[in-house]
This record gives sequence, C-alpha cells and structure tokens, in this order.
Amino acid sequence: MANATTTDFRNGMVIRYNNDLWTITEFHHVSPGNWRAFVRTRLKNLKNGRVIEQRFRAGEEVDEVRVEHQNWQFLYVDGDDYVFMNTATFDQQPIAKEMLGDAIKFLKEQDEVEMLVDGENIIAVQLPNFLELAVESAEPGVRGDTANNVTKPATLESGAVVNVPLFVNPGDRIRIDTRTGQYVERVKQ
Repeated sequence: MANATTTDFRNGMVIRYNNDLWTITEFHHVSPGNWRAFVRTRLKNLKNGRVIEQRFRAGEEVDEVRVEHQNWQFLYVDGDDYVFMNTATFDQQPIAKEMLGDAIKFLKEQDEVEMLVDGENIIAVQLPNFLELAVESAEPGVRGDTANNVTKPATLESGAVVNVPLFVNPGDRIRIDTRTGQYVERVKQ
C-alpha cells in the first residue's frame, strides 16, 4: 500500500477506505468560490459491488492499493466454486460464488475475465464491459405491438434473463452490457 493524495486520483484506481477496498469509477475536482476545494468521487466496493458517493478534501491522503491486472479464463463450476485458469501461468484457482456477484449471470465456459490481484490474493473479478451471447429462448413478438419501446424477456445461453426488443428471436446473438445487465444490440452473424 502506498499513500496517495486526491491529486493522484484516476478512474480504476483501487483505494482502501473504511477498511474496505474500493475502486474509483468517477471523480471531479470542485472548487466552490471562497470555500475549500474538494474532490467528489463515486466509489465501487470490490467485495459487494455497492456504489457510494464520497467527498475528500483537496490534498487529503488515502491508501492506494497496488493491484495487478491478470487475464484468466473461466473453466467450470465445482459445487459453489467457479474454477478459473491464469492464461499466462496455467495455474487453476477456485473462486467462491459470492465473490463473483452478478457476474455469474453472464459467465459461460471458456470466457476470458480480468482479475485484480494484490500479491497472491485475488481481490475482484471483472468481466469485459460487453459480451456477445446467444438467445436460447424468447417469446414470439406480437405484430402491431410497437407503439413504444416494447421489450420481452429472453433467456441467454448463460442462463441470464434480460429484456430484449420484440424482433430478437431464439438463436440470435446479442451484445449485453455486463455493468447494467441490459441489451445493447443484435450482433450480425
């Protein structure tokens, strides 16, 4: 761990705050007239995914956690553990289901993920921002039901259920935003 000040803040930086590890997703330096300047941040908890907004005084010191970004591949499920393989060293590591959080919905075998590693400890698992998945089942769209942005639930190959537009059919490949869990677009094959 190293001490850093608010001037060192950058998106993706991992800090220790209130005895938890947080990643900075957004920050803005604010200088309101004749008051003291401060930095308004949006922090995401790496353990449970909770997002908070936090203010820091300008120049305040925080503990920066130096993490290494490593590429891993999801192999298989073993009970309540998900087994991943480091693509550089071929080491296999089971990860508890609770640590993955909502990422479980979109994981399928052979998917590449990024792990945040502090020494030997895996801190967090990050999926790519967008994934392409096949639609396994979806109700047929009713013709003439297009007054507004009408959606229907669709089950993906990973088992996740997302709302998609009426024109999406089983067998189509769609792009999903893994941060929000929402449909982005249909992928041309």
